[in-house]
Amino acid sequence: MATMKAVRIHAFGGPDVLKIEEAPRPEPGSGEVLIKVHAAGVNPIDWKIREGYGNRELPLIPGWDVAGVVEKLGSGVTSLNKGDQVYGYFGIARDGAYADYVAVPADEVALKPRSLDYTKAAAIPLAALTAWQGLFDMGGLKAGQKVLIHGAAGGVGSFAVQFAKWKGADVVGTASGRNERFVKALGAEQVIDYTKIPFEEAVEDVDVVLDTMGGETQRRSWQVLKKGGILVSILSQPSQKEADAWGVRQAFFVVRPNAAELTDIAALVDSGKVKPIVDNVLPLAEARKAQELSQAGHTRGKIVLKVA
Repeated sequence: MATMKAVRIHAFGGPDVLKIEEAPRPEPGSGEVLIKVHAAGVNPIDWKIREGYGNRELPLIPGWDVAGVVEKLGSGVTSLNKGDQVYGYFGIARDGAYADYVAVPADEVALKPRSLDYTKAAAIPLAALTAWQGLFDMGGLKAGQKVLIHGAAGGVGSFAVQFAKWKGADVVGTASGRNERFVKALGAEQVIDYTKIPFEEAVEDVDVVLDTMGGETQRRSWQVLKKGGILVSILSQPSQKEADAWGVRQAFFVVRPNAAELTDIAALVDSGKVKPIVDNVLPLAEARKAQELSQAGHTRGKIVLKVA
């Protein structure tokens, strides 16, 4: 059996359970492609699964953001060709991209932005799809509306600010003071320093709230919405009772792989309207450090592992 270098988890726990070792090289099944991994994005779901979220079978390889080259086609694949430069987010039920190779459904990856290298491309899929689906698929954000984006300097938030600006919305973001200039440069008209003032005292009449924080931040968000507005959370189900009381709507969703949306996002990147923000690039051997940085929660943009 052919093998490859991979980071695997044999027991749930802290960063020390991540082991670099030889693992079986996957083969693409029907409708799948084998990708030679060049870079893998690091996301909170990686360390959450490492700690036991989802009760996955072990051993497993984390990392569900990938950028690389199509090495081999499974049967029935006609949308991609060997040698295509691709990127994508694929479902967490399979082994991930902290490895030399990964096999993924062909309809969950798209041609990567031509203007980006693999490292920057790997920073896009999960975070950008989460922002896109939250703002547009769930929130129905339109030009001229006002949107409040919590955690505007983070991986999801930094894409959400850019997408909302591109759409023609009035963009308000929450961030720490050190990130105010950064978030404004992404396209926010107003940045609220949550360490100095409660956001609900600084903004009102919001059409869409994108909640990337949950907890108390979510509970305080109802009051900034205008009647008929919507609170969209990527972390926890908002209260329908509270939504009814405030005369607004609520939604919770889990991001879905979507090659068509990735193609649209790649076009925006190549046109210069959107750019990924990469905070740290680390070699695969430093996967533990990458997850520790992600778990600390203070990164600006994304963390990426360079594999090849």
